[in-house]
Amino acid sequence: MKPLIVAIDGPSGAGKGTVARAVAEELGYKHVDSGAMYRAVAWKALHEGIALDREDDVAGLADASYIDVTTWRVTIDGHDVTRAIRTPEIDRAAAAVARLPKVRAVLVERQRRLGAFGAIVMEGRDIGTVVFPHADVKIYLDATPDERARRRANDPADSGGTSSVADVATALTARDDSDRTRKTSPLVVADDAVRVDTTDKSVGEVVEAVLNVIRSRA
Repeated sequence: MKPLIVAIDGPSGAGKGTVARAVAEELGYKHVDSGAMYRAVAWKALHEGIALDREDDVAGLADASYIDVTTWRVTIDGHDVTRAIRTPEIDRAAAAVARLPKVRAVLVERQRRLGAFGAIVMEGRDIGTVVFPHADVKIYLDATPDERARRRANDPADSGGTSSVADVATALTARDDSDRTRKTSPLVVADDAVRVDTTDKSVGEVVEAVLNVIRSRA
């Protein structure tokens, strides 16, 4: 099978991370969480006291920073931020950073370089529409709002460990609105993406459904 570019998009809580990691492992491909790059930039901007609405400054920080994203570890300029970027505070900050066109320009270029030779599963919100519009396989994962909120509330890494489902649902709605209404690279379903509803499905069932799509394109 030729080395493919597999783009997996969808909103928060749809299961992108878990599914993308499993698919990449099954194929022996590199896995990249593009959202972790925005989270890392947001973390560093907050760490250095840079206001998130100062687009030129945040974009300059992103351009000057060395960000390494692997399946299990995220570092920025040598700082391991794997756990630090998985908090409600950073989720909100990353949403703000993701709305900045100049920051997106910097990170999209890096993402394209990572996938230049294929054999990659990249997850995010604009992978199949902007980063790799000609990806070999495009998947859009989704689930009902209630299911997505439940998953996030039960994941201490994302909820902070103390959030109720109702609180998480409110935060997810705000994030969805931010992602879908931003002017640059909004969250939309690519015309040629295969939609997979993960509600009431096991991880194994979703992974197999995605793999079947990939096999059909090989």
